[in-house]
Amino acid sequence: MATDKATIFSAETAARFDRLVTLYPVKRSALVPMLLYAQDDIGYISPEVVAEIAQRLELRENDVESVLSYYSMLRTKPAGKYNVQVCTNISCMLRDGYGIYAHCKKRLGIGHKETTPDGLFSLEEVECIGACSWAPAMQVNYDFYDELTPEKVDTILEDYKAGRGKETV
Repeated sequence: MATDKATIFSAETAARFDRLVTLYPVKRSALVPMLLYAQDDIGYISPEVVAEIAQRLELRENDVESVLSYYSMLRTKPAGKYNVQVCTNISCMLRDGYGIYAHCKKRLGIGHKETTPDGLFSLEEVECIGACSWAPAMQVNYDFYDELTPEKVDTILEDYKAGRGKETV
């Protein structure tokens, strides 16, 4: 599918998709990267996203949905502008990851995979973000924070709320 054809994606994402399918010997191999880029572009994986990606990769929509249901980092509902992911895997758990997650739940007033009424934050409990040596850790969109305390979490969330998060600098 060329980027000049109708698409629900931005021109940049559509061009990236066109390039992705040339990088793999089998088009289907581009499925997970496409889903991740689509999620970044649209905000979540909607039925329209599934349909277009299936068309681009010459797959059935059911095949795309099967992969989509397997990966927990892929969302089928819109998330907040800032997606807060708190690790509760073993290293983080041993260093109060559950306490940090509970603090985020209380502070944001939402639970797992929920979004604040203003659409600013969503929250997820995740298994591992690869920061075991610096536990407990969390991620806000693609920004990592480690060696967390409730006070440090409050500062991080306030910075994002005020538009001073890492990605906005």
